Amino acid sequence: AMRARRRSSVRELGGMRPFLTLALALAVAGPVVDALHALRHPRSVLRARIAMTTAMTRPKDRAAERQTEPDTTREQRRIVLISGFESFNVALYKECAQQLSGEYASVRVDVFSDRDLSARRKEVDAALADADAFIGSLIFDYDDVQYLLPKVAAIPGPRLIFECATELMAANRLGAFEMVGPGGEPSGPPPAVKAILSQFGSGKEEDKLAGYLKLLKVGPELLQYIPGEKASDLRSWLEAYRFWNQGGKTNVVSMLRLLTQRYLQPPSGMADLAVPLLVETPALGLLHPLAPGRYFASPAEFVRWRESEEFLNLASARGFKQAPPGAPRVAVLLYRKHVITEQPYIGQLLTQLELLGLCPLPIFINGVEAHTVVRDLLTSDAEHDAVSKGLVYRESTYDKSAAACVDAIVSTIGFPLVGGPAGSMEAGRDVPVAKALLGAKDIPYIIAAPLLLQEIRQWKKQGVMGLQSVVLYSLPELDGAVDTVVLGGLAADRIGLIPERVRRLAKRVHGWVALRRTAPADRKLALIAYGFPPNVGAVGTAALLNVPASLDALLRRLSTEGYDVGGYASDPNASGEALVAALAVLSREDVIAKGPGSMQAAVDATAERARDKDPTVNAALAFPGAGLGGACVRAVGIRGAELKEELGKCMATRVEKCWGDLRQQTSGPGVSAAGELVVAGLQVGNIWLGVQPLLGLEGDPMRLLFERDLTPHPQYVAFYSWLNSPPTPGYKPPTESGGRSSKLSAAADTGMGAHALVHMGMHGTAEWLPGQPLGNDRTSWSDELLGKVPNLYVYACNNPSESVLAKRRGYGTLVSHSVPPYGRAGLYLELRALRELLDEYRMAEAQAASRARVAADEASLGDPETKSKGNVVEELKAAATLRAPIVSAASRSGLLADVPWETCKAGVLDSDALVLAAELAPAAQFDAWASKLAAYLTELQDRLFSSGLHTLGSVPDQSALVSYLDAYFSRCLTFLPPRRLQ
Repeated sequence: AMRARRRSSVRELGGMRPFLTLALALAVAGPVVDALHALRHPRSVLRARIAMTTAMTRPKDRAAERQTEPDTTREQRRIVLISGFESFNVALYKECAQQLSGEYASVRVDVFSDRDLSARRKEVDAALADADAFIGSLIFDYDDVQYLLPKVAAIPGPRLIFECATELMAANRLGAFEMVGPGGEPSGPPPAVKAILSQFGSGKEEDKLAGYLKLLKVGPELLQYIPGEKASDLRSWLEAYRFWNQGGKTNVVSMLRLLTQRYLQPPSGMADLAVPLLVETPALGLLHPLAPGRYFASPAEFVRWRESEEFLNLASARGFKQAPPGAPRVAVLLYRKHVITEQPYIGQLLTQLELLGLCPLPIFINGVEAHTVVRDLLTSDAEHDAVSKGLVYRESTYDKSAAACVDAIVSTIGFPLVGGPAGSMEAGRDVPVAKALLGAKDIPYIIAAPLLLQEIRQWKKQGVMGLQSVVLYSLPELDGAVDTVVLGGLAADRIGLIPERVRRLAKRVHGWVALRRTAPADRKLALIAYGFPPNVGAVGTAALLNVPASLDALLRRLSTEGYDVGGYASDPNASGEALVAALAVLSREDVIAKGPGSMQAAVDATAERARDKDPTVNAALAFPGAGLGGACVRAVGIRGAELKEELGKCMATRVEKCWGDLRQQTSGPGVSAAGELVVAGLQVGNIWLGVQPLLGLEGDPMRLLFERDLTPHPQYVAFYSWLNSPPTPGYKPPTESGGRSSKLSAAADTGMGAHALVHMGMHGTAEWLPGQPLGNDRTSWSDELLGKVPNLYVYACNNPSESVLAKRRGYGTLVSHSVPPYGRAGLYLELRALRELLDEYRMAEAQAASRARVAADEASLGDPETKSKGNVVEELKAAATLRAPIVSAASRSGLLADVPWETCKAGVLDSDALVLAAELAPAAQFDAWASKLAAYLTELQDRLFSSGLHTLGSVPDQSALVSYLDAYFSRCLTFLPPRRLQ
């Protein structure tokens, strides 16, 4: 029977014949690596046995181990259990503790959550100080880890620490087994286990954690046949972890019972030492609300069931609203432990997604193996196409028979894609692996999860905070997550789902999938420029970006990619300068006041003035067709009552509180004389170009950024509402006809129905609007205006702090552009003249000092009246005459504020007083100030500045590359002549 069990276990590991010998080597930490290497040679088994025998005959020092064993003579034994990233399970663990205490009256289990470490610190301190054993799970917060480390290390008995920060994991100990490396340094899993991991799975570095879970399944069964305390204790640790990993009340109670029987209250007989039966749930599987308790082994199996008559009959019988045929199929990654503990939000989420027109593919995992699911069990149309063209090569681990094709991936887990919670302590380590996986799929990767470390009310009040923000935002963003949606959070010790946030998630997914499924020629894009500050010719500007040239380059590139840009790309007279000039006309208050119906005429009239060489008009409009490439004005006037209906009661009430009744808007930013909220831009093919409305009133444009109770003005809201709203059925945007725009009713134009927004440059204002600082909710204006369609944001690569705000609050998918070449600032005429005066002064001073030394030498030789002495006087006089011009020039240039002169600190001196003070100043004092001023001018001269503006898509030429490198390396480079081709 024992041989049969061994054969079964070895088969389960993929037919590894020498695995039993490897498991035997686990009994000792020292020779394991030698044993593993031995197995790779012809006489592997013999060499492994020799290594094992050497280890097992090595004498053991049991004195130190006995000193750390728990005191079994105590009447009351105490276990402290702290639950970290799963406080929703605290109630379950308390039930388990109560059941164990019923079986063992002398054993007490105190259960805490990580939140109790601050809220109930004294109670936790007392419990840890009196603890005989410790159990910890999913504890990652730095402060929590630092607090627990010394207290846990002082606990004498068993310490079971699962899936925590590596520093805390190192404190694992069970009898003779300890999870430390050489010198006591933390090493994560046991050294022997890490050595054996290479025998599991694909052998890839990123798969080792997933392989570790496979080891848990068979390790205890093999180790039970191995003699020795260390092997026995390692087996107990693996058994305990296996119970914990499987989860659920029965398994957790079994783990507590095992810990008590073997280490805290050993029984008198061996019968009680039998390991309880494990209630197993697959490590990976799929589920559906219509099939409770049923787990599908693979995505392909789930899809077959989802499309079967059985599913249709179940849905019909239970009134289940299913997604329609052809609905986007979305892989939803779920925490396996949430499935085991039957968290209600999972069924609610899946049911709502179906109701919202998405077909979820719910895959539960432990968390560390998410990348293996994406790599081996999911594919996409884009990946199929790339594989067929030889552009992408699938790994050998890809299982075609088990995989399913999806349109998007939604992770409710967060953390890095590779390693999950266990890989989070080294942020970015496996980013290249995740990038390669997601890049091959070429589908949206979205993080959408309830907060597991924050209550809903705290999120509503303060936004997503601390470690929770790292888990849901920072780490997944490194992998390439395009969106993050908070679905809910903790309500006491339960996970609560907010249906409105699920609707936002569904809207985001539908938007991305619609963008992919729509043919390029039919995609509608809104290109949004800026016009801040107002009325100073700033329309079409952005920091470090040449917006007109970038618009031109983008439209032409879109044309080559199959987008409909009208006749723009084929018009040699079309230019981005002309587009921006026309947008500037549409942004004028006098043009807006006349309403949308007169706007095309205003652009035409301005173009006519340009052809008449009016110097006040941009000459780009003088070209045939006004240089617009066939672009025509598309403008609408939206009534306040229509906007109120579109916004809904909650947001409309907030707007009216700040700006008055929406149905009676007669004035304000962007409002026509007729009381219309005017939205105006240029239409060229399926591309619409517009200017983002001003944020506030003239004279106080940044008002909204600092007054949280305010809202954007009605026309600002109407602008984005029109872009997001579907178009009127049958409506066709204006097109050029015989050089004139076609006349269509503006009233019929109810929305653009944009497939995506493109914000051109750094930066706009929508992402700065009032709302949650992080983790948008229904009351966040950036969520209301930007959360309905994909938002592509062109942003300078040198400003990550603000661009990440656009990404997180404004749902921006960042398209970073290079900064312009750097150059040295140099000195302008006035400062250059001052620098020359300082150089002359310092030279005269230096010459005087040199001649003074010569005169001193001559005097020492007996010549008291030397020629050198007279020259010294002349040099000093020459230097003194330069003082007044230096001080006067520094004063005119404003440098006395940057480099203060001691004489001026007493008060402001006029020019005559400055000259007099300079002439009378002690030489040492003036010399010191002149040296500081010269050093400051050198600093100014060497400062870097951006030379010109960058054009999107342009590649720097040779001179620009040299300028970049010279700036980056502070003139430390030596440029070699180019090699001649032989």
